[in-house]
Amino acid sequence: MKNIARTLASVLVLTYTASALAQASCSSDGIPQPVAIFERFISADCEACWSDAATPAPSATAGVAVLDWIVPGKAGDDAPLSAAATNDAPARLQALGRKPPVATDVHTAAIEAYTPARLRVAHGMPFNDYLGTTIAFTPLQRAAQRNVATPGAMDFYLLLVESVPAGTEGTKVARNMVRNMLHGTWEKREKLSKKERMKWMETRSMRIPEGAQAERLRLVGWVQDAQGSVLAAAQSTCR
Repeated sequence: MKNIARTLASVLVLTYTASALAQASCSSDGIPQPVAIFERFISADCEACWSDAATPAPSATAGVAVLDWIVPGKAGDDAPLSAAATNDAPARLQALGRKPPVATDVHTAAIEAYTPARLRVAHGMPFNDYLGTTIAFTPLQRAAQRNVATPGAMDFYLLLVESVPAGTEGTKVARNMVRNMLHGTWEKREKLSKKERMKWMETRSMRIPEGAQAERLRLVGWVQDAQGSVLAAAQSTCR
């Protein structure tokens, strides 16, 4: 199944390259990497939390990747925000050691840049409700020259995010609503050549949930070590 998903992703990326490259280029290329990740977790039961003009926000937004997770509520499908709720939200909360919020909960993580590295995310055009996506982590050349060690194992997160402008969909503030998540682990690869060990990459297809507006979609990704410290982050835009 995993091989099928990767093959589909490759087909989607190739389709994008062949037929849509002239229309748009959706990647993190040329975009400054975020210096922090600011995650808002909103209970699907709390409609007022979504519309609140005083919703929590980072003190300085420049260089901060802001994410909005809609967490399934106790009311289930009857919750006011249930249409946008995702089961990836409880999984992310569990990874952070947090419980589902009653209203809004916030988690902030600074980028620990002690291992100079570059993270790249990219995606193709929508095709049959799917996007071909890529996330790639590469330590910078100067780090390799100094023999800076990379972690033995790293977790990667790749999020499909829908940007919702302020004043639309009932929100008074701009939102970056998480629509889908890809999470995995890259292990240290001692049997590979030194050059191969210096790059990690995942190419997969991601489903576009029903109700999401494809023209608003982009990617946010990051890589973290076994202790949860974020080593690098990236977010895409379509040009």
